[in-house]
Amino acid sequence: MDDPLPSPPLTPVQTVLTRLIGYGALLAGLAGIIAGFVLLGDLRPDIALLGLLAAIVLLALLPLPVVTVTQTNGEHLPVVRQEQSVAAFAEALADPCFVLDRRGTVLYGNAPGARQYPGLLPGRVMTLVLRNPDLVAAIETASRTGEARSFELHETLPAETWDKVVVAPLHRADQDWLTDDGRQMLVTFQSLTELKRVDAMRADFIANASHELRTPLASLMGFIDTLLGPAAKDAAAREKFLGIMRTQSDRMSRLIDDLLSLSRIEMHQHVRPTGSVDLSSLLREVREGLQTQAKAAEMDVVITLPQEKVTVTGDRGQLYEVFENLIDNAIKYGGTAKTVEVTLSSVERAGLHHLVTVVDHGPGVEPEHVPRMTERFYRIDAETSRKKKGTGLGLAIVKHIIQRHRGQLTIRSRANPGEGLRVEVLLP
Repeated sequence: MDDPLPSPPLTPVQTVLTRLIGYGALLAGLAGIIAGFVLLGDLRPDIALLGLLAAIVLLALLPLPVVTVTQTNGEHLPVVRQEQSVAAFAEALADPCFVLDRRGTVLYGNAPGARQYPGLLPGRVMTLVLRNPDLVAAIETASRTGEARSFELHETLPAETWDKVVVAPLHRADQDWLTDDGRQMLVTFQSLTELKRVDAMRADFIANASHELRTPLASLMGFIDTLLGPAAKDAAAREKFLGIMRTQSDRMSRLIDDLLSLSRIEMHQHVRPTGSVDLSSLLREVREGLQTQAKAAEMDVVITLPQEKVTVTGDRGQLYEVFENLIDNAIKYGGTAKTVEVTLSSVERAGLHHLVTVVDHGPGVEPEHVPRMTERFYRIDAETSRKKKGTGLGLAIVKHIIQRHRGQLTIRSRANPGEGLRVEVLLP
């Protein structure tokens, strides 16, 4: 954005008018006094007029007086013009900001500061409300030296948060900091909580992805070494090891495909789909595509659809992936149940109109696992998941696709294990 243009200088006439307006009250009072003398007969009108003109000329040549505006804030503390400017600056900040005196007493706090730290009221000492050694040291050092200090504030109650705190002295150009009894400091809090969480998620993701890839890779390298060495001429061992190697290669391939899929979805997370999708037709297509897995598990996928056509705005390929993942999971983890139930119905929930439910009658999961099931690489039973060729990314992919479609994903497991899992997908 371009800098604002400077105001043009006043012309001589504008300058004179500005000064006369500034002395308007004085001129009015003087004119009233002169008029009084004229009415009493103590002063001739022509002399009075000349005197008033002389006063106007004199005041037009004088500079405007410097007016100091004083007001009272909510705590009945005097606030001069400079402090008003500091308060206006603090209110303009989106982050919590507080103005302190040299003793660390709060003089002013902006609206975000009042929301985040309701106990930091004007008149209270900040370090007695926020009892943090780093904060105490930063305020004391800034007050003593006149130099800004910053540190990272980590709090665990009532929730875990991180903030970058900056304590900056407010210097006056005409005052020495160390001898100024009215010196003030500005304390700002910049939230780092989301950045910390994203960094933690990224670190966990890299660690989990590396682990998931390293395991089959180590297995492949071991079998290759065996085939090149002791089992080089053993046909039976070669056939067995090559089969295991193919399984491990497939596992790596699935994992890489899911990672790429998740990356593509996140890349377009904020771009809302614009295509038109027939949900009834899509669900039938998904069911047909999973018939092989269902027959192998001796299960039947039962679909209940409305008679009329149900059309939603979305990405057909991504919605196919959503319901393929959910129905495939129901087949894999449905235990000894014989059916997986898929139902499409109409609802009215906060702008969401279409509900797809996928219900299995398998062992279900303990309630404490439900909130974490959409986390990347989160597995309730890692060994069982690997045996069933799961990568730990399926529900994470489902969650991100539903979010992109401005929908809602809900997973429910009954209180008693063994009564199945119910997954609901709401779409606008």
